Amino acid sequence: MSTSDEERHGVRLTHLDQELFAGAGACKRDLVDYFDAVAERLLPVLSDRPLSVMRVLRGQEAFMQKNLPKYTPDWVPRTSLWAESSHRTVTYGLCNDRRTLLWFGNQRAVELHPALTRVGHEGPTDLIMDLDPPEGAPFGVAVAAARLVREALADAGLAGALKTSGSKGVHVFVPLTPGQSFEDVAAATRALAARAERLDPRLATTAFIREDRHGKVFLDSTRAGGATVAAVYSPRIRPGAPVSFPVPWTDADDVAPADFTVKTAPALLGDADPWVAELPAPQRLPADLVAEGHTIPIARVAAMHEGKRRARARRKPES
Repeated sequence: MSTSDEERHGVRLTHLDQELFAGAGACKRDLVDYFDAVAERLLPVLSDRPLSVMRVLRGQEAFMQKNLPKYTPDWVPRTSLWAESSHRTVTYGLCNDRRTLLWFGNQRAVELHPALTRVGHEGPTDLIMDLDPPEGAPFGVAVAAARLVREALADAGLAGALKTSGSKGVHVFVPLTPGQSFEDVAAATRALAARAERLDPRLATTAFIREDRHGKVFLDSTRAGGATVAAVYSPRIRPGAPVSFPVPWTDADDVAPADFTVKTAPALLGDADPWVAELPAPQRLPADLVAEGHTIPIARVAAMHEGKRRARARRKPES
């Protein structure tokens, strides 16, 4: 075993001194150390959720992996699900324990994208709004748009928690009681985005087509159904190796995504779990919010049809 290899919690860790990815400012050891340090906070949000990961192998582009590789140890928990989009069965890992988490770290699985439901849970566990500011915009505009979402939630009798995405935006999570369908939660997310947009259409937009956003924050209501979102405390493949981190609403104006990295986050956490502290109790979505959402077209589908319409218009010869 070389000096850059070691064994920890029953996992053989290799090439720990290699750079994690270009611009990370961190090595593979930093990733493994981070996972080990935050495991007690990270595992509860991953447990029993089919896990997709973004891996970045040395000298290669990052890639999303859903299916566990054939060489995965037998002790890694897993579940097999039918993927309608690819018409095949996918065997996902379940990151339920520290040993598995470190194994994923050794695989250079930097980003952790769990499913929006748990094995054996009826329906999604959360409604999620992903707020994406325009390129080059200050982080504060994403926070301002998140406050629109918070106001729309409050008007509907709901509450949510805020976290950085680990990239340039933020996520708002609304915990849900079991038994609410994926279709109804997706509809409620669309309605919530529309209500937030109406509060300040100069700041926020639901326009799925990028060229239609005109420098506004995009209220992405598509994090529903089979979609995933970077878990709280998950690192991201971004310069400096930032992590998605909980932010109290009262502190949101005083932070920046770069404040939270694989190197700085453990000390900032100490013994606390701010995500648990910020999350409200699970809630049931109001019927009127769900009903409104079912009248709003699904953003990806509407954008696809609009894209085809515009393409036809461009091809149409002038009279």
